Amino acid sequence: MRVFSAVLATETNTFSPIPTGLSSFVEDGTYYPAGQHPDHMTLYGGQVWAARERGKREGWTLFEGLTASAQPAGKTTRTAFETLRDQILSDLEAVMPVDMVLLALHGAMVAEGYDDCEGDILCRVRDLVGPDVVVGALIDPHCHLTKAMIDNADLIVTYKEYPHTDIYESGVVLVDLCARIAAGEIKPSPALVDIGMVSLIRTTTEPGLSLINHVRALEQEPGIVLISLAQGFPWADVPDMGSRVLVYTDNDPDKAQDVAQTLADKIYAMRETLSPPMLTVAEALAAANAATQKPVIIADTSDNAGGGAANDSTFFLAAMAEAGFGSAAIGPLWDPIAARMAFLAGEGAKLALRVGGKISPLSGDPFDGEWTVRALRRNHTMTGLGGVPVDMGDCALIELNGIWVVLTSGRAQAMNPDLFTGMGLDISALNIIVVKSTQHFRAAFEPIAGTILYAAAPGSVSPDLSSLPYTKIALPKWPIDR
Repeated sequence: MRVFSAVLATETNTFSPIPTGLSSFVEDGTYYPAGQHPDHMTLYGGQVWAARERGKREGWTLFEGLTASAQPAGKTTRTAFETLRDQILSDLEAVMPVDMVLLALHGAMVAEGYDDCEGDILCRVRDLVGPDVVVGALIDPHCHLTKAMIDNADLIVTYKEYPHTDIYESGVVLVDLCARIAAGEIKPSPALVDIGMVSLIRTTTEPGLSLINHVRALEQEPGIVLISLAQGFPWADVPDMGSRVLVYTDNDPDKAQDVAQTLADKIYAMRETLSPPMLTVAEALAAANAATQKPVIIADTSDNAGGGAANDSTFFLAAMAEAGFGSAAIGPLWDPIAARMAFLAGEGAKLALRVGGKISPLSGDPFDGEWTVRALRRNHTMTGLGGVPVDMGDCALIELNGIWVVLTSGRAQAMNPDLFTGMGLDISALNIIVVKSTQHFRAAFEPIAGTILYAAAPGSVSPDLSSLPYTKIALPKWPIDR
């Protein structure tokens, strides 16, 4: 078996002010040319690692093309997308013929001139390898499932969990099922149903927990090969944005359609209950102050780099300072300039520092204060999804009247307490911890949390979808009200 794998992934917030250029992948992201994927799994490399494991057991000949991913942000430039896409196609063409192509794509990548980057890639791969080669894709559930993607892939697998704790396991599923397709054991028939809504479904709490368990139970029924739930990515103005159900049966298209439609109807009926209540900044701080179980983790969901936001907003910082809150931490806050100033001053220094509020009006006003530099770390890393390290660059821990802030020179969302503890801060002794994340923080922070709250300050990942200036999406789509 000759198997080719490659990775091209980023999540595009078309409302984000931060462009995604070639350097976003090559210098600031994950970038490994063909044959240079490291000896460990990368964030989007679940299928690469799974193919290595199975290939070693079964004597496959493996070819690993480009691996490239970038932090979520605004639209990818045409030059960046076409350069990286064409490199993958060139890598594939150089090792043909192959029996199987395994791609890791995000599913919500948008570039200048390309509303459906993944559909474009899969179409070109199919044209290159022909109809008989098995083509599979591993994608994020916060994706836009399109007809072009379904038509040009034998199988598309989304992660099931949010936070995405099952990237490797989903890669194993993709590799195993594609191997069965290649062996002629199964012939997947797809059915794609638009649910008529968009919602981020948190699978660690109810009702998302029961929903994803129901999906797994359905997959055990005779004749069902795989079910993927595309939650959608709301902060993208593209025609196929929205939540969808994808069902594969073994050569039974009618059953696939029936199962997909029934599941879509079930999810739509649950729509009002799927997302937790969002508090304002003032409501979140009042609830945190009144909570008896500490520390209180507050998710600053609107300023989440994982959704394309700048991660530099000051709304919580300003409100806590004005109200006299102490015993609190915020992070990570992306401010390379302030971090640089802290390094110039040195640990223990006191300096007047302007923090955050730099990228756009959705970042809030810069916050000025007399800060103390408590710790400095070069090339500070945080444990990310699947245990993959996240490079946050040079980081500074600064403190003002009992409010601690982790300044980063690399933009990243909060995913693990070691973003704080790695700087020497004992967050278990604090009352309030504001994390810039929508949900990926939860798996690692929940064991230390007394209370978890979700808040919606202003930001590029605002949950108030009706306020966003969509022009391309298909309406009606709950909860977007026009």
